[in-house]
Amino acid sequence: MARHRSPKGRRAHLGSPLSVAMAAAGTGGGRSVSLPQLNTSLPARFVATVVAGGALAATGQHALAEALPAIADDTNALRLGVEELAGETPTAATELVAEPVGAIAPVAPEPVVAEVADLVKAADLHQAAAEAAARAAEEARAAEAAKVAAEAARAAEAARAAEAARQTEQAAAASVGGAVQMVTGRVTSGFGARWGSQHQGLDIAAPIGTPIRVPLAGTVIDSGPASGFGMWVRVKHADGTITVYGHINRSHVSVGEEVGAGQVIAEVGNRGRSTGPHLHIEVVTPGGKKINPRPWLDEHGIGYS
Repeated sequence: MARHRSPKGRRAHLGSPLSVAMAAAGTGGGRSVSLPQLNTSLPARFVATVVAGGALAATGQHALAEALPAIADDTNALRLGVEELAGETPTAATELVAEPVGAIAPVAPEPVVAEVADLVKAADLHQAAAEAAARAAEEARAAEAAKVAAEAARAAEAARAAEAARQTEQAAAASVGGAVQMVTGRVTSGFGARWGSQHQGLDIAAPIGTPIRVPLAGTVIDSGPASGFGMWVRVKHADGTITVYGHINRSHVSVGEEVGAGQVIAEVGNRGRSTGPHLHIEVVTPGGKKINPRPWLDEHGIGYS
């Protein structure tokens, strides 16, 4: 027997498509939801599809939020896209995703960049200070050098004055009643024949270094090495007479020097052809003749022993 089913009865038995979709999505939670009856089956299927898609999107959103760490802007964009797909308005919690807080690295201070003008000015000041210090040091050295030179000049002048005073004192001490003590020693050989030859002077023995004073004022015409004498000094006096001092150890005068009576002109020595320390004194007349020194010395009151 054929059974006849009305379309209304079939729809009532299956229920509305919206209620079936919501039940499948689990949104009803066991509660009955009243929905308006749809006149056609196509709109009902469309609505059910939309609702089921929204439920699935919400479930995906929750799972994605649990699985992906919110550490970058791409995560925020994905989360916002899922929420928009679900038809929800983004909340404050989903709009901003806090970045993880990590250790804060120390920040190096920005280097201070000086102005070029300031650097140039500082360099100029430094150079000026260095130049001033160099000038001060140079002036100090010059002042010190001038001081040393002045002290040396004063010392030299004092030495010259002392030597002049000493010679004057020696000349005065050597004078006896206005006469000059030419040398202090002992006559060892006189003028005349000796050892088969002519001895043309007077030998007076004395220790090396004994002072020799000129008997009369005059001009030094020789001072230095001499054949046979080793070293000598010759002085020409005002009347043209020349006195010769041989075998000396050291001369204290130079050629052309003016000497006064009693001035020390040399020291007794043992140079040249000599048998011992002594002074060999000769007297030469203005005509060039060598005479016996003893009478000439005695005539002028010159001491020699």
